[in-house]
This record gives sequence, structure tokens and C-alpha cells, in this order.
Amino acid sequence: MRKHLNKALFIILFLCAHIPVKAQQGKDPQPMNAFIGALMKKMTLNEKLGQLNLITPFLKTGPFATKKAFEKLKDGSAGNVYGVIGTPSGVHSKLVLADSTRLKIPLLSGLDIIHGYKTIFPIPLGLSCSWDTTLIEQTARVAAIEASAVGYNWTFSPMVDLTRDPRWGRVMEGAW
Repeated sequence: MRKHLNKALFIILFLCAHIPVKAQQGKDPQPMNAFIGALMKKMTLNEKLGQLNLITPFLKTGPFATKKAFEKLKDGSAGNVYGVIGTPSGVHSKLVLADSTRLKIPLLSGLDIIHGYKTIFPIPLGLSCSWDTTLIEQTARVAAIEASAVGYNWTFSPMVDLTRDPRWGRVMEGAW
């Protein structure tokens, strides 16, 4: 079993490494590179590290929720928010808009959207059993449209969980 899992993982990684990445057609990358370079020079080390910090202002992930979330976002010690679904009106847009931060860097706002946002589809394991890649792509597109309409710009889907123990609670997120 383990041999087959390792072989499958190798095949997936091999295929992912060979997916062609399209550059924006006709766009000169120099202005963008110059802008990013200048922005990186303006950032402090703490702000750069803050861009890697994902906070959960309303949800508890593990034993705690992030304390003083708005202060962390404002001072640049956090650059991403997770799980602001169902928050009071206007809170999500307040979190995502970076007008109050020193360098005006937009925040990433993420959420687990494993099998849909408002429209719920079968779990990925069920969709994979259909062997209908067009249908699978369409369900992901609907979820992306719905989530981006309310301000999410980062989803943790589609995904494949490779598990060794089927008793793990999120094994259904895998495609086998």
C-alpha cells in the first residue's frame, strides 16, 4: 500500500512540476519588478515576516484565536486573515482593505472552501469518482466566484490530502 502511495505522490508531483505557467501576454515585467523591488526595500524585517503571518481573528484554530487582530493587521505584523465568514457586516471589508497599514499592502483573506462556498457540492472524493474533470472544474469555478464576490482572495481548495491513517477526520478531502 505504501509503495503505491509513494508512487502516486511521485506522479502527482511530477505532473505539477510540468504544468505550463503562462506569463501575461504582451506585458513588460520590468515595471512590476521595479515596483516590487522598491516596496521590499521600504519594508522592515518585521513587516516582511508579518506577510507570512496568518491570523484568525474570529475562529479558534487549535486552542486559541488571534488576540488583538486589528492591531496586528495595522502595524504590519500580520498580512493574512483566515476564517472571517459570518462576521458582522463590514468587518470583512475592513480586514481585507489595507488603507490603514503603513505601506497599503492588500491583505490575503482565506477560507477553507473545500466543496463550495454558498452552493455546496459533493466532497472532492465524491467528485473524483465521477471522472468528469469538466464538472469538477465547473464546481471549483462556482465556489471561486461566490467566495471572491464577498472578498475572499485565497482558498484552500482544491486540495489533496495524502493520509496514512483513514481514521483522520479530514481524509474525505483527498481524491482517493
